[in-house]
Amino acid sequence: MKYIVTLSRLIVGVLFIISGFIKLNDPVGFSFKLEEYFSPGVLDLGFLMPYALGISIFVVILEVLLGVMLLIGFRARITVWSLLLMIIFFTFLTFYSAYFNKVTDCGCFGDAIKLTPWESFTKDVVLLVLIVILFLKPKYIGSPFGDSSKRLIVGLSLLVSAIFAYYVLNHLPALDFRPYKIGANIEEGMSVPEDAPVAIFDYSWKFNVDGEEKIVVTNGDYPAVDGEFIGVETKEIQKGYEPPIHDFTIEMDGEDMAASLLQEPKLVMVIAYDLAKSNYRTFNEIKEVTDKAMKNGYKVIGMSASGKDYTQKMKKEYQLGFDFYFTDETTLKTIVRSNPGVLVLEKGTIIQKVHYNDLEDLKFE
Repeated sequence: MKYIVTLSRLIVGVLFIISGFIKLNDPVGFSFKLEEYFSPGVLDLGFLMPYALGISIFVVILEVLLGVMLLIGFRARITVWSLLLMIIFFTFLTFYSAYFNKVTDCGCFGDAIKLTPWESFTKDVVLLVLIVILFLKPKYIGSPFGDSSKRLIVGLSLLVSAIFAYYVLNHLPALDFRPYKIGANIEEGMSVPEDAPVAIFDYSWKFNVDGEEKIVVTNGDYPAVDGEFIGVETKEIQKGYEPPIHDFTIEMDGEDMAASLLQEPKLVMVIAYDLAKSNYRTFNEIKEVTDKAMKNGYKVIGMSASGKDYTQKMKKEYQLGFDFYFTDETTLKTIVRSNPGVLVLEKGTIIQKVHYNDLEDLKFE
């Protein structure tokens, strides 16, 4: 039994540290996922929405610390109790998401590893079993470290986690796992390979034939049935290829201008997913850097999900020399974890991306 407990301890501890660190690298992204869970269509916990970022930081740091505490054997009973309560909550959440198809990606490993809802639930069930083993046999959770050493390790882990969280919140994630990372080409990210698998659906056609309901299943073709058509139901039996970037548009007056703008040899994007929530003090500096970019031959555009009245107000108030285009809010949140943030592109390839705290790092050549 001791060896089973040791193996369970290693698996749980390492997974919690990895999962926590990946989310700690991008706490803003995890807070967006929590907002999705808190939304009316899922758990309907709207009162928690304003605290999503704070909850995000607390949960991911706790996740890392519990993994460390388990591996070094620090306060085993408290650690295992905490792990058990956390995994029960996560298991409920992933089951709810999978069964009711509410959230298609749990965010367990951020953008680094994408899991389907049922894969996330299965992962949590396995962890639950391992943690129950630890819960039943805590006496086998030993440690080669003394109490002082264990306190020091936990304290250092907390300090490092807090410093790292502070850094990524005030700049950008240290590791970018999204399809809009520096060096990525947006058009290539939207393309579909010629040999990519296509989605396959079963179509269940319902007919009234001589007073009886008859169902005919095809892969799409309308069946030759001598009867009255009632309706059709579809079921996806094979998923098709979905490109990494599949929801990117740059709209002006209802027209998508992405194709032409992504051919610009020198393009600057000022991205503010919601101008009402932007850091307004930054826009004076935004004006300075964008004016400099335009003097150096760059085309500058704004991208926001805010309405036209709001974008025109911002343009006038800060005397911005560029227009705002409309892009979906979720897409903008994915592109850059900063509101506002700035990207520099060369024919669709992202060559610079900065947080509003790092505007001075931009180079316009």
